[in-house]
Amino acid sequence: MIGGVAVASRAFLAPMSGVTDIVMRRIAARYGAGLVVSEMVASDEFVRGSEEARIRAEGAGVFPHVVQLAGCDPHWLGEAARLAEANGAQIVDINMGCPAKKVTGGWAGSALMRDLDHAMRLIEAAVTAVSVPVTVKMRLGWDDSSRNAPELARRAVAAGVAMIAVHGRTRQQFYKGVADWQAIRAVRDAVDEFPLVANGDIHDVADARACLAQSGADFVMVGRSALGRPWIVGEIGAELAGRTPQRLGLAQKHDVAREHYEGLLSLLGQDHGVRHARKHLAAYADEAIASGCDGEPDVRRALLTTDDPRRALTALGDLFSTERSRKAA
Repeated sequence: MIGGVAVASRAFLAPMSGVTDIVMRRIAARYGAGLVVSEMVASDEFVRGSEEARIRAEGAGVFPHVVQLAGCDPHWLGEAARLAEANGAQIVDINMGCPAKKVTGGWAGSALMRDLDHAMRLIEAAVTAVSVPVTVKMRLGWDDSSRNAPELARRAVAAGVAMIAVHGRTRQQFYKGVADWQAIRAVRDAVDEFPLVANGDIHDVADARACLAQSGADFVMVGRSALGRPWIVGEIGAELAGRTPQRLGLAQKHDVAREHYEGLLSLLGQDHGVRHARKHLAAYADEAIASGCDGEPDVRRALLTTDDPRRALTALGDLFSTERSRKAA
């Protein structure tokens, strides 16, 4: 339970800008992810009616619907939280972990960990604005000399936040090196008996179990490993619960990849959808090859360069072909 909202499993899909579109979130939720979180939504743009922000905050067909907001102005963050709730969000998450320069340069994302008093003004604005649970995602700190996640977590919980998620790197690490799951335990000690999520470098259930043991967290959050295999979050959650997960065959993986591609075209329109989908298609192609298909370069190239959806769908079908799988074997 997160602030009274039930979750289906202990494995969540992490918010990833430009990645966790509503189509991916629907698929991950359908395959058993306990929680799926929207892409980062800029608070002021959302309130001002930006179409891109509206699409990022879309949640139809997902429960619980979680919208992650980013910003540095308490007024806009509070208004955005209010709007997200009015549009059906069951949980509002505040981004205090994004390391991207274009975000931290505006004193949002992980830059907020350099000024905890200001970070708290944002948290208080969101908690005051809505009746749904508010959660916070952060990093260990800005750098190794200021690992202040435990203090921010303690203050956030005191202000009424319902869950804390911690990525086991500092902002200055970006995504380099290895996530320090053990360091997250300091946050566990600061907010004992409180919903805590550990994030970073979780690829499978073995990683998830090791992360939970080292961090003392209650839940894990899967990020980049879900790209091209959104079903993996549900698989990890099932195994953590002692259940046999649903393993997808080649045909099912192809169906998911096709659903995701066609869904993006419908959501974003053909021109934008084709471009946005390429990162996903590349990941699905890698998954096909990892699953035993031969992945001939010309087929992969056609998949990732064509602007013709029909050609892309044909190439996708070729990549996941059982004939190619037998040939590779």
